Amino acid sequence: MMSQTCRVAIFLLLCWEAVSIEVPLDPKIQQELKQPPTITKQSPKDYIVDPRDNIIIECEAKGNPLPSYTWTRNRKFFNVAKDPRVTMRRNSGTLEIGFRSGGRPDEYEGEYQCFAKNEFGTALSNKILLRVSKSPLWPKEYLEPVVVNEGSHAILPCNPPPGLPPPHIFWMNSAMLPITQDRRVSMGLNGDLYFSNVLAKDAETDYSCNARFHFTHTIQQKNPFTLKVLTKESRNDTSVHFSLNLTELHSARGITETTPTFLSPTGTSSSKTVLRGDELLLECIAAGVPTPSITWYKKGGDLPSKKVKFENFNKTLRIVGVSEADAGDYSCLASNKMGSIRHTISVRYKASPYWLSEPKNLILAPEEDGNLICRANGLPKPEITWLINGDPIESAPPNPSRRVAGDTIIFRSVQIGSSAVYQCNASNEHGYLLANAFVNILDVQPRMLAPQSEVIRVIENNRTHLDCPFFGSPLPMLRWFKNGQGSNLDGGQYRTYDNGTLEIKRARKEDQGTYTCVATNILGKAEKQVRLEVKDPTRIVRAPENLVIKRGENARFDCRISYDPSLRLIVTWLKDDNPLSGWRTLVQTISNWFKEVESMFYPRMKKDEESLTVTNVNEQDEGVYTCIVSTELDSDSAKARLTVQDDPTSRIVPEIKDRPEPPTDLELTDPSERSVRLTWVPGDDNHSPIKEFLVQYEEDLWERGKWKNLTSYPGNLNSVILPLSPYVNYQFRVIAINEIGASRPSRPSERYRTSGAPPEVYPQKIRGAGSRKNNMEITWEPVVGTDQNGPNLRYMVWWRRRDSREQWKNLTTRYEKHVIWDTDTYVAYEIKVQAINDFGPGPESPIIIGHSGEDYPRSAPTNIRIRPDSTRAIIMWSPVSYESVQGELKEYRVYYWRESSKLKGLSVSREKKYQSFSTTSSKPQGTLKDLIPYSNYKLYMVVVNGKGEGPSSTTHDLQTSEGVPGPPRYLRVQERNMDTIYLDWDQPLEPNGILTGYTLKYRTVNGTKVGRMQTENFQSNITSYTLRKADRNARYKFDLSARTQIGLGEAYIVDVTQSTNEEEMNATASVIPSFFPLITTATVLVDSATPVEMTPSAVPTTVETTTTVISPTTVIPPTTVIPPTTKSPLSAVTQVHVFARGSKIWNVTVSPNTNYANISWTHNFPPDSTEFVIEYIDSNETVTNVTVKHETPVKLAGLIAGAKYRVRVYSREFTSVSSKYVSFETSSAYTKDQVDIATQGWFIGLMCAIALLVLILLIVCFIKRSRGGKYPVREKKDLPLDAVDQKDQDGSFDYRSLERLDRATTLPYRKRDEDNKPLQGSQTSLDGTIKQPDSEDSLVDYGEGGDGQFNEDGSFIGQYTVKKDKEETEGNESSEATSPVNAIYSLA
Repeated sequence: MMSQTCRVAIFLLLCWEAVSIEVPLDPKIQQELKQPPTITKQSPKDYIVDPRDNIIIECEAKGNPLPSYTWTRNRKFFNVAKDPRVTMRRNSGTLEIGFRSGGRPDEYEGEYQCFAKNEFGTALSNKILLRVSKSPLWPKEYLEPVVVNEGSHAILPCNPPPGLPPPHIFWMNSAMLPITQDRRVSMGLNGDLYFSNVLAKDAETDYSCNARFHFTHTIQQKNPFTLKVLTKESRNDTSVHFSLNLTELHSARGITETTPTFLSPTGTSSSKTVLRGDELLLECIAAGVPTPSITWYKKGGDLPSKKVKFENFNKTLRIVGVSEADAGDYSCLASNKMGSIRHTISVRYKASPYWLSEPKNLILAPEEDGNLICRANGLPKPEITWLINGDPIESAPPNPSRRVAGDTIIFRSVQIGSSAVYQCNASNEHGYLLANAFVNILDVQPRMLAPQSEVIRVIENNRTHLDCPFFGSPLPMLRWFKNGQGSNLDGGQYRTYDNGTLEIKRARKEDQGTYTCVATNILGKAEKQVRLEVKDPTRIVRAPENLVIKRGENARFDCRISYDPSLRLIVTWLKDDNPLSGWRTLVQTISNWFKEVESMFYPRMKKDEESLTVTNVNEQDEGVYTCIVSTELDSDSAKARLTVQDDPTSRIVPEIKDRPEPPTDLELTDPSERSVRLTWVPGDDNHSPIKEFLVQYEEDLWERGKWKNLTSYPGNLNSVILPLSPYVNYQFRVIAINEIGASRPSRPSERYRTSGAPPEVYPQKIRGAGSRKNNMEITWEPVVGTDQNGPNLRYMVWWRRRDSREQWKNLTTRYEKHVIWDTDTYVAYEIKVQAINDFGPGPESPIIIGHSGEDYPRSAPTNIRIRPDSTRAIIMWSPVSYESVQGELKEYRVYYWRESSKLKGLSVSREKKYQSFSTTSSKPQGTLKDLIPYSNYKLYMVVVNGKGEGPSSTTHDLQTSEGVPGPPRYLRVQERNMDTIYLDWDQPLEPNGILTGYTLKYRTVNGTKVGRMQTENFQSNITSYTLRKADRNARYKFDLSARTQIGLGEAYIVDVTQSTNEEEMNATASVIPSFFPLITTATVLVDSATPVEMTPSAVPTTVETTTTVISPTTVIPPTTVIPPTTKSPLSAVTQVHVFARGSKIWNVTVSPNTNYANISWTHNFPPDSTEFVIEYIDSNETVTNVTVKHETPVKLAGLIAGAKYRVRVYSREFTSVSSKYVSFETSSAYTKDQVDIATQGWFIGLMCAIALLVLILLIVCFIKRSRGGKYPVREKKDLPLDAVDQKDQDGSFDYRSLERLDRATTLPYRKRDEDNKPLQGSQTSLDGTIKQPDSEDSLVDYGEGGDGQFNEDGSFIGQYTVKKDKEETEGNESSEATSPVNAIYSLA
């Protein structure tokens, strides 16, 4: 079965390759060859005509001999000759129906079809449905007024008359002004006018629906509607609400706010059918208060942004050019503040038939094979039927050389006389397609369509085409020969095209000669000769140079030329781009008229083939001179400037080199499919020779306005052939480059569009991966614009399951992704993608392997075995099956945590960790490292794929064995007297087993002499030791380790440096253990009595110490640490140098400002162990270093605003320990967003508050300073005063309020007399101090309960007393008010 299918496919391919004969457009050939009819012009299928005009139904065809025409009407023969109103044009099938003699156009409505026939076959037109345009009047009707309550919705129906074609609907009022439409009021697709909610202002009597008919250009108007609005208040009162928005207006007028309801369409769902290529119009109009807003969604995806348009205030969704991807459920959401509702519209996609492969005319020679292919698609799938000469092919006489196979007719060994016209009809319920394709059997011997001999002359090194158009049937085979001998020319620098053209990629002298093209078929042969002559290029070998000449001298421009002597040379000189003449033209001024007349008879410019001489130069001779040399094949040009000096004594201006001037006069010649010649005139080089020309291009299809580099050429060329890409509308410009720089671009050339071609590249980065467990997304990089080579780019995606026998599945899409659904989990697929445009398919991509989506693993590892030791464990397990992984196996992951220590009472961290193992071995295993000895661990395993982790295995126990202990927690060294050293320590943080004891090793160090190592062993319960020194001046080095049964652990090493002044020296050092991975230098100031303890942390291995004696006046460096509890004199400095591996600085963070930046970083140095250097580099590569001693953040000042910097941090002591560089940029000094603080409202308010506060304080001060003035009092002086700080009815003022104000600003007091005694004879100031009494009277002295006397005018009189405190006051005169406040009080 497979072999038979392959044979059929190969046969069809061979038949298709045979179809290559095309009849040339040469009129002579057209007249000689016999051809069946071909329809060239016809009226549209749906043909609507204007009843006021004559009816013209077009039908034209070509053929040889000329065809005759017949018509059918409503599938019956239409006798044109019998109807006096119908005539047929001469040599045409076009019908003209006139009505001058009477009759109505609608009498001729119906279905027409044209038949064009000659002796070789019959061609058919489409079935033309003729209808007459109608514009009926609106029926007369009485329209009742529409009465609605304010806030309710309203619909004014239009119901236009059924016109042909349908009329355009719009609403107007009696003033012929359109009804204003907005979110609240709008017209629907059916023409009705919708009010989402009615307002009082909508009450009008002239809402009129209008219908405009296209053919008759008439407007029909419906009787106007009257809309009455019932309101809760008089309509005249609505003017007060015009300044309110709709929401405020509804509230102000008492309109009830309601949730949205749909007016069109109604309900919650509806459906709509749309045909391929049509416009999809969806509408949602809702009622409600406030007016609802409409939002559109598409279920399962986004709206197609490039095709969708929102109209009618978002109530209408329009999608143009509907495709199958636009089908689905669309939802419109109507919402206001009261709620929302949703309506779903199901859009069903259908398609009338459309061509996939339309049948083409087939010209065959006798005994040749061929086929006609008619492929169409649609929804539902169209039915294909064949006709021959207008009759069903089933009823045609049998033809042994013809076989119908569905949508293909296969021809084998055709014979003369079997020519015919075949019709393919593809139809479904939504429409039909009809195509004519003739099969013409011809036997024509080869003939040339151009002169038999031809001479072509070309310039050397240019691309050359030798044309040889030919025709014949069977299709002749064409070959080229040179000088009548040799083999066929094809390959190398020769290329032969199907149309007979021979291309020589680069013509050289040796390519000259006579070329013969020979076309041969079984009926004969034809020849044509082309003589090729290769000529030397025309070039200026010595260009004119810029000249600076004194007035009155002669100027000579050289223009030496190299050219082919067999060509006619023309030399032309231009001055300032204008042609030069040997005679002077008209005078420019009357003052030099006689000089100009003289020059007309005595010419001053002389030119020959290689130079131009200007005699007796003057100012008018200045300018740019251009030498142009040309032949009939090519040309060249060069320019030079002449400068005339006015002062004969002036020196020649030195040449100043500059960038060249831009090239000019760009010209495109020699166009071809993939190249064009670009020629330009170089600009002035400005005293620096042009080294290079850069050609740039711009195209207006993909990246309009963006110029790109195409190629560059040497500076001695000004005419080049540009290689181009297909289907690009090019525009070129040229830039000249010398040693100074590049010129400005030239003016753009005219545009040149290359013809299209199939894509030549395939999409890149093809990938297949699943986003869900039941799909696979095929993605690729799109083909860039200039590689598309033609319009309507799309992609053919192919896929099939790997290692299966299933056929390739394919789909064509315009997007860069295709999703395959309903796949099995993690299945391998073979994928390839091909780019296609309207000119054909491009190359297929290589097959890549993709996979459908993954799911979480189903199984966990089993049979887990563990082989532990003290610090690691080997884990072995049985692998899971491939099917259970359900994806790509990434790793096996072991989760473990320390459950406890085997030592009782030792707390541990239960932090969960994991370690991954990537293996595909059948016996997988891995090693867990960095375990803590003598501990209990738990672990479990999971499988990890691209989706995530699978289920956990059972939890297993892991016990590590005993190991060597860690270093002691600390080692303290104290010198209690000159003869002994006291050491004490603590057990390790991690004993890693059962401690069996400690080992102390020490030795004396005196310069380069090292004493013998002494060893002391201690039981585990001993944590101190006293060493008796053999020599008071000895220097000791201690090494302390803990022991388990396994052995000695890591050591704690201490070097102690002794002072030379034994009386002042008592050193105590705490040293960091030697195993930690940091590098640090710590300087520790040691007290003679108080030991300094440094707890081990992440610090390095080697310890080295030195001692320095300092006096009490010595300045302590910033890194010095002074214990806060010490009170004894400082006696020595112990430096502990610890060197190790692994120290680092990282996480440098910069917070830039205008002229400074805050810098912070992270490091693992111990505190105060090193200084840091901040190195920053500006844009000029200037390096600046700043040393800092304190912790982060650090302010880096003195930066430049708006500048870019790079910064790093490294250790001053260990320069190799450095962070990575970090880039930052300071902010600009001035920004657009900067505002003046003085204009800010908060600042003005703050200043006003401060001013008010100051004024209140001043008033209080003045009140305190004012004592004993004339104060108005109450008329009822016998009554006690009310404690109210305001005027009485008689206008007097209660002065006791001032007393309370004064006391409020002083210390608190009590009203009892005994509590007032401390205040006797004193005054309290604002700051709480006690002042001695002065000449001013104090209100405190006039305290509560006093029996002071008053005059009738309210002033103080005589003397007054205070209980127990003061018997008599000093003086009885009232003082005047001394403050503004008192002045006011005195006026009251």
